[in-house]
Amino acid sequence: MKNNVAVREPNTPITKVIEIGGIKMEVDMRRAIKVEYYKVGTKVRILKKSSSYGEDLRTYGGVIVGFDQFKKQPSILIAYLKSTYGDAEIEFLTFNSQTKDVEICVADDNFVPFQKATVLTMLSNKITEAEQNLLEARAKKEYFVKNFDKYFEETE
Repeated sequence: MKNNVAVREPNTPITKVIEIGGIKMEVDMRRAIKVEYYKVGTKVRILKKSSSYGEDLRTYGGVIVGFDQFKKQPSILIAYLKSTYGDAEIEFLTFNSQTKDVEICVADDNFVPFQKATVLTMLSNKITEAEQNLLEARAKKEYFVKNFDKYFEETE
């Protein structure tokens, strides 16, 4: 007499076959923990609450630029791009166990939140604007020195 044994097929929704060091294993995904490894240069996605009011969440593209090995609060330093219709700002996030209202994950290769040429154009426009402001400030200083010097002359 044969025993009837129910055999579960591999790769059912709750299991996954993985290979580690040439050994194939079936893992119960309900109990598996995904471990992600980060290094300088890793592309990440940032899910961040955009304001202190409400639950408005925004996604940004970033890159890990460093690790701060503080004893009490080891942190990941991330540079990310906040871009709007006509502006691009590079901001920095120090991510650690105390960071609130922010999540990070490794960015999928298909995740491209901005176009390189567009961002470079926006940053070049900011440089041009800053150079114009600098020229204007120097001209105002020169004008002040030339025309307001009379206020500072000593009278005899």
